[in-house]
Amino acid sequence: MGIIAWILIGLFAGLIAKALMPGRDPGGILVTMLIGILGGLLGGFLGKVIFGVESIDGFFELSTWIAAIIGSVIILAVYRMVTGRSRGRAHA
Repeated sequence: MGIIAWILIGLFAGLIAKALMPGRDPGGILVTMLIGILGGLLGGFLGKVIFGVESIDGFFELSTWIAAIIGSVIILAVYRMVTGRSRGRAHA
């Protein structure tokens, strides 16, 4: 897939992950895209390792989107844990 496809998948996967896990997050659209892109990579890696399948096949493949969304939810959870701790220490 091309870089434009990765950015689009990242944007939408990040938005879907934030919709599935509502709450306040620091960062805007760029952070959302980065979370989605990293989530897509993580989801593709986990799909290959756990299930032995190529989960990042193409832009219009369902497996690509599922892998990107699951990976984005994981990355978003980790991001919230990291930024939540650092913000808590700054105010303490």
